[in-house]
Amino acid sequence: MQGMIGHHQQALEMVALIPERTSRDDMKMLGKRIELSQQDEIKMMQEWLRGRGQELPDPHAHHMHGATLMPGMLTMEEMAQLEAAKGVPFDRLFLEGMIKHHGGALIMVHELFGTPGAGQDGDIFAFASDVEADQQMEIDRMGALLRELQK
Repeated sequence: MQGMIGHHQQALEMVALIPERTSRDDMKMLGKRIELSQQDEIKMMQEWLRGRGQELPDPHAHHMHGATLMPGMLTMEEMAQLEAAKGVPFDRLFLEGMIKHHGGALIMVHELFGTPGAGQDGDIFAFASDVEADQQMEIDRMGALLRELQK
């Protein structure tokens, strides 16, 4: 949960770039869907941690020099490239980056379910299962948008 909060925060940072860098309505709608789901999930994870007396992580810890990135997170260099792009180049970098990012979330879910005794808590099981389904659906949707850009 603690690592996933920073992971979700980076997704929010990525979608915050969309309004100023694309003119495509489908990209804007995708960004809004990602924004809403990631915000809701961050709140749920924070509440889950608080309810267990766990420390809440700094959601921006991934910006610190030498920070360990969770699977699929963009490096500082990749984020800088995304921030510098506009139009179709931005759309392509965003989609490629968010597919990578969502793929990292799937890796974390599979690692959770592959760890004996992990994911037994009902809330965690439901959350991880939802993440898996939602992220895969969005990966498929973003893959279709990426193929459309390449036409």
